[in-house]
Amino acid sequence: MLLDMDETWEAGMAATVADRIRTRIERSHHERILGGWGARNPRHSRAPATHDIVLTSNDYLALADDPRIAVAVCRAALDRPPATGHRAERASADLEAALATHVHAQSAVLCQSGWEANVGLLQSIADPATPVYLDSRTHMSLRFGARAAGAPVYSFRHNVLDDLRALITAHGPGVIGVDAIDSTGGSHAALAALCTLAEESGGVLIVDESHALGVTGPRGAGVVVALGLTDRVAYRTASLAKAFARHAGVVFARDPDFAEYFQLEAAAAVFSSPVPHADIAALTATLAVIQESDSRRDRLREVGHRIRTALRTTGFELAGAAGHLVSLPTGPAPHAIAVRDHLEKLGVFGSLFWPPATPDDATLIRFSLHAALTDSQVDRILDACREVANTYGPIPPAIA
Repeated sequence: MLLDMDETWEAGMAATVADRIRTRIERSHHERILGGWGARNPRHSRAPATHDIVLTSNDYLALADDPRIAVAVCRAALDRPPATGHRAERASADLEAALATHVHAQSAVLCQSGWEANVGLLQSIADPATPVYLDSRTHMSLRFGARAAGAPVYSFRHNVLDDLRALITAHGPGVIGVDAIDSTGGSHAALAALCTLAEESGGVLIVDESHALGVTGPRGAGVVVALGLTDRVAYRTASLAKAFARHAGVVFARDPDFAEYFQLEAAAAVFSSPVPHADIAALTATLAVIQESDSRRDRLREVGHRIRTALRTTGFELAGAAGHLVSLPTGPAPHAIAVRDHLEKLGVFGSLFWPPATPDDATLIRFSLHAALTDSQVDRILDACREVANTYGPIPPAIA
């Protein structure tokens, strides 16, 4: 029998810290897996077979297996003596300079991950006297960074600038954080209006371009460059595990002195090992490939437009507009698992998302599309979705 900790104390049982931790684990299991999820852990599903279509990776341009990148990694691995010390620092600095030039920024600093980029940025620019205003759908790493800085955090409804304006009026100017492209629904932030609001209120704007860098803008430079806002956005961040298909992150700044400040002040920089030399070589090669990949970006847009148009015609209510992120709302957890299992039986694998990664306590299945999808594979995806619509309906049941 699962007891609340208060009940444990009232029963005269001296609960240890280990007892309390165990109670939390059991409560999570009973309330989420045995309760809302119908005894199914949503993380577990069948492994895809060779012929299945896997849409769970964020390798939007299908670059992970590009031979030009593989050659760069092999050369770095065979480098003798291995690049260490000043040689490794030089290679990292050269990549940072190339990335900054690519996105029209004054400085760039590499991090171990997109999470560390966001946490390190907020920790180094916010403080207890500086409020942080975050769109309700921004990545959780920004919230953790604000907490690390001891800053007060306020959430505003997704893309509702009147909410943000009211919060600023109540609490004063601060740091505003948004995702350029929402990772779940694929909606775009109103960046021009956000720049104006930040400027008028005396705040600064952070734009996380994780799902935009490499995919949008001239030569894949991102949304901020595409909209001509590079002089108005103070900071940009990105995970390089998306279109770059690597394990690293980056912070871009309008201030040319920011990178050195970050490296001295951000815990994510001070207390993390540098990005390994082989990864630096891979990222350097990937950047060059991305800059030459207009045809892949065109193909990705074509695939995304075709799939979105067909699914809307079928009756699915799709959020957002980003062609490479297509999310099917799936309602209550048991319904989501049933739809996911049905799609997998038909050979189409998407990513199942559930709270707190999704808004409004709902669930969704996200297809991360990529440029290597063939027309016949697109047909199979659409056929599978039509069968789901015929079996379960395109609109999921309401959450009780």
